[in-house]
Amino acid sequence: MPFSPTRFPDEPKKLPYDPAQDFAAVIMTITQPMLLVVPPASNVNTVSDLIASARSNKTAYASAGNGSPNHLAGEMFKAMAKLDSTHVPYKGSAPAQLDVMAGRVQLFFDTMIAAMPLVNGGKLKAVAVTSVKRSAAAPNIPTVSESGLPGYEFMTWNGVFVPTGTPAAVIAKLNAEIARILKMPEVARKLAGDGAEIAVGTPQAFAKFVDQERQKLARVITAANIKVD
Repeated sequence: MPFSPTRFPDEPKKLPYDPAQDFAAVIMTITQPMLLVVPPASNVNTVSDLIASARSNKTAYASAGNGSPNHLAGEMFKAMAKLDSTHVPYKGSAPAQLDVMAGRVQLFFDTMIAAMPLVNGGKLKAVAVTSVKRSAAAPNIPTVSESGLPGYEFMTWNGVFVPTGTPAAVIAKLNAEIARILKMPEVARKLAGDGAEIAVGTPQAFAKFVDQERQKLARVITAANIKVD
């Protein structure tokens, strides 16, 4: 299916607005890697182990639903590793976690904040984080790229937007104030504890990042023919 570099497939059919045209970027607030987890009883300990196992055995990966970040991270992994894994969508992360714990599904890209308590409790096994560099919240866990799949990166992120046409002076003021708040020590500590990294910058840098992300994920969505239910 053809797509515009600034538009996900099927967006005009689903939304009453154009996310690429109707909003102006103010500031990116945080980025967070996802955590690749497997059942606690699994023999998989590294990404290389996982890829080798998936090429020898039928595997399935869980997600919190079609089009979710878990789904996109899994499809990107599947494509880059050249795997024939089956996508199993759940209605949220909790039921997906339960089936991974029980070994009914072989892998899951979960959020750090949701997965780490289960990893620390021995209910899930952490294999890798999806960021380019290791997470300060879990420095002992390697990245997907360093442990078996070079070049892989998938990050979730948050940011602030305003309606297109908002005066530049207002955007600049919001950018400065939000950056000031994010850099407060107590805010930074709380975010770091959740596995998030502060990612403040200019509105222009945020807009460029969003456009690059849309292009990258549109390729994944189109290749896998992903449709949101």
